[in-house]
Amino acid sequence: MAGLKYLSGFGNELSSEDPRCPGALPEGQNSPQVCPYGLYAEQLSGSAFTCPRPANKRSWFYRILPSVKHKPFTAVPSGNLTENWNEVEPDPNQLRWLPFTIPKSTEKKVDFVAGLHTVCGAGDAKSRNGIGIHMYTCNTSMVDRCFNNSDGDFLIVPQQGEILITTEFGKMMVEPNEICVIQQGMRFSVDVFGETRGYILEVYGAHFELPDLGPIGANGLANPRDFLCPVAWYEDRKVATGYTVINKYQGKLFACQQDFSPFNVVAWHGNYTPYKYNLKNFMVINCVAFDHADPSIFTVLTAKSTRPGVAIADFVIFPPRWGVADHTFRPPYYHRNCMSEFMGLIHGHYEAKEEGFQPGGASLHSMMTPHGPDAECFEKNSTAELKPERVAEGTMAFMFESSFSMATVEDLGPIFCDNFCDF
Repeated sequence: MAGLKYLSGFGNELSSEDPRCPGALPEGQNSPQVCPYGLYAEQLSGSAFTCPRPANKRSWFYRILPSVKHKPFTAVPSGNLTENWNEVEPDPNQLRWLPFTIPKSTEKKVDFVAGLHTVCGAGDAKSRNGIGIHMYTCNTSMVDRCFNNSDGDFLIVPQQGEILITTEFGKMMVEPNEICVIQQGMRFSVDVFGETRGYILEVYGAHFELPDLGPIGANGLANPRDFLCPVAWYEDRKVATGYTVINKYQGKLFACQQDFSPFNVVAWHGNYTPYKYNLKNFMVINCVAFDHADPSIFTVLTAKSTRPGVAIADFVIFPPRWGVADHTFRPPYYHRNCMSEFMGLIHGHYEAKEEGFQPGGASLHSMMTPHGPDAECFEKNSTAELKPERVAEGTMAFMFESSFSMATVEDLGPIFCDNFCDF
């Protein structure tokens, strides 16, 4: 949808109103006695009221009907979503999954919510501390239903097929090599245009932030101005047959009915919004002399824990870049880590595992489990002529790294899982 417009900036105070209703934003206050056009004022809080100002997140909606106008929520099947980590036997082995199967539309219509599959995770949504990693595989758009996550934030990484996300704030088109974040409590619906697949990192109890740059300085990595937020768009649409709102709450799914579209926000302002980012805009920093800098220099977003320097989860990418290090084994080094590393591949061939690691697949290296390049990669790069070269050209791999010790889901339905040894 080439005509979509966006506002730029990460965490900015923004405001937007649909041009069909000029003056819909109240002037000088948030909740006037009578809003313009007879709209309802509604606040969405993403943080406690008393959070320090730099961490205080909230937005105000001006909508045709308030979101409280719905029938009661009732439990519905959770499908392949879970957070029952304590019921899974631990497995410290290196794990690799083949590309996750996308259902054929000729066999079964599957939308974004029905196509969610939990792969691994840790922690607890009730205590607001933990993560979940999911895949989505779908072939049809959501019709007269939307989703919101009361447990945490979704960081969505499309791998195959673009997705059109309609939110209460407006619309975003997100393509492979882009990411988007739908923060806790935001209602959204997903349209797809064929067989579609991607990855999701869910975090409980924290929001994603830009990493601190330290001695890097003021510029570099993911720059704030490259993050895009939707502009206001609304539909005033009655749904006589019922509109379904699906709510992920304490790891389970619930649904309620209402007779109107939830995307009826005519105007909004605030700093708590969905946003997207194009990974090609990442300003790569790399070694220019010898040895490796640690992969933390490729961090796009981080969800911080209460321990300084330790993340609930980091989103890290391995983009195309120059490799120029002298006297150095240039692929990733062999490693045992106090963090868990889940890797996915959007497109191309990951340099340390060119054959077995495929786009749409994944791997998990659990805490302190050895991992590193395979034997072929080691032999090839131990004898290679060291000259400046483009690394990962045509490739985009990424990592969800977490301080939690993650458990994997045993019943993954059509998803194939197997152990492997790197070397």
